Amino acid sequence: MAGTKQATTTVSGPEVACPVSPVVDIVFSRWTTPVLWALHTYGRQRFVELERRIGTITPKVLTQRLRQLERDGLVVRTYHPEVPPRVEYEISELGLSLAPLFAHLTEWGTANLGRVEEARRAYDADPARPRP
Repeated sequence: MAGTKQATTTVSGPEVACPVSPVVDIVFSRWTTPVLWALHTYGRQRFVELERRIGTITPKVLTQRLRQLERDGLVVRTYHPEVPPRVEYEISELGLSLAPLFAHLTEWGTANLGRVEEARRAYDADPARPRP
């Protein structure tokens, strides 16, 4: 509207400098990708099944990661009140929406990780480079 002043606010933080940062924080945390990949690839699973598939994750860390993924809406937890109780985890519709992103990253890795290794070897072999 003409003659109306709009308040200007200064927003700062990494999400302004790079709007991808919040997505990276959610999706690419240390154990998020393996958990989502396992649930997407193998479907609904119990905690122990996930733990075995991922292999190197501790039960404590898996519990924390599953809770965070459930909170973020990427994983659905289903409690079955039977004896003994049974809990299953599956990727949510929101989590499934990440599949194209993971597919693109897989393609990029297939096409480029060899080049990254070559660049690392060249960098490490350069005597002019500082050593740690």
